[in-house]
Amino acid sequence: MGRRPLLGAIALATAVTLSAAACGSSGDDSSSSGKKTITIGFQGVLSGDNQQLGLNALYGVRTAIAEVNADAGLPFELKLVESDDAGSPDQGPTAAQKLIDNDKVVAVVGPMFSGATKASEPAYTQAGLLSVSPSATNPALTTLGFKTFYRVIAPDTVQGKAAADYLAGVLKAKKVYSLDDKSEYGTGLSGALEPELKAKGVEVVHDGINPTKDYTSEATKIIAAKPDVLYYSGYYAELALLTKALKDKGFTGKIASGDGSNDPQYVAQAGTAAAEGAYLTCPCGDANSDPKAAAFVESFKKVNKGAKPGTYSGEAYDATKALASVFKQLGNGDVSRESVLKAFAGVNYAGITKTVSFESNGEVKGSNVYVYQVKNGAITVLGNIADLLKA
Repeated sequence: MGRRPLLGAIALATAVTLSAAACGSSGDDSSSSGKKTITIGFQGVLSGDNQQLGLNALYGVRTAIAEVNADAGLPFELKLVESDDAGSPDQGPTAAQKLIDNDKVVAVVGPMFSGATKASEPAYTQAGLLSVSPSATNPALTTLGFKTFYRVIAPDTVQGKAAADYLAGVLKAKKVYSLDDKSEYGTGLSGALEPELKAKGVEVVHDGINPTKDYTSEATKIIAAKPDVLYYSGYYAELALLTKALKDKGFTGKIASGDGSNDPQYVAQAGTAAAEGAYLTCPCGDANSDPKAAAFVESFKKVNKGAKPGTYSGEAYDATKALASVFKQLGNGDVSRESVLKAFAGVNYAGITKTVSFESNGEVKGSNVYVYQVKNGAITVLGNIADLLKA
């Protein structure tokens, strides 16, 4: 999941196209192989401090496309159009509109961050364009009336509860300082975490802070509260700075965070010594250590110049493969925004992260939450929280 060579150049390439078929467009257009070419979009965070999470997902999409395009038995090939929203609510609608305005795009993988997703989905709904997020976890996203939104990851009502259960049941925390970054993602996660902690008799101190470059004052507040655990609901770039500030001031409690921080860039930016021992929760498993995902890992490395799958890579891969299964179902018939949206509601695709099928509101059916820990400078999966609580 760490930053790879040439990633900077890749991240700057917004609204560009990728196709293993090298040419062609969607609909009735054909590729050089004579197959129909179907165009999908990707919207995500491809620039900024937390871009690695977006690149993880983009590489998962690229891996799926490469596999689909190598399948001689399929009557179509896929083409990808990328659009960078920098993970920002302000840039989300513009990024979405780039894909909407391309009438060849029949479905989108993304958006990724919850704030950018909330800002983008009204436009997707109005355009009748399916969007399938691999990572947007704010619980409210499936309650706001978006008619084209699905996600292949569990909402923070699931992650927050599991994280709280782990803090209380395994780490035996009596007092937790719950800090969020005031984003749609951060407030959604802290809002799910805190009630469960309180229900288990854990004292909770809540605070929110907008992303900043100086967490000295916040670190002082946290240390003064004397919590057993700090749980940060936000992204890895800010957690890295907060971690360094805490360790510089002598914080001795445990540090924990959610999926937005589950990337080796957290360790790289915080420093190995400061990050050591930190806990990270995620409604996603580790493909690199999952024997069932070995073929995916090898394919991923081949397509992405040796890079390993990271957080959201598997989910983005599964979202893309689920779309391809719908295109296969539609066969040589009409593959349009309308037909894809209608067919996707009934998708049932056995992916590497889970079976991709949905509730009527767009929530994926069935999910697990895992906990990771930084050990010897590497993020290591400890296991499924439900299983760890039984141990």
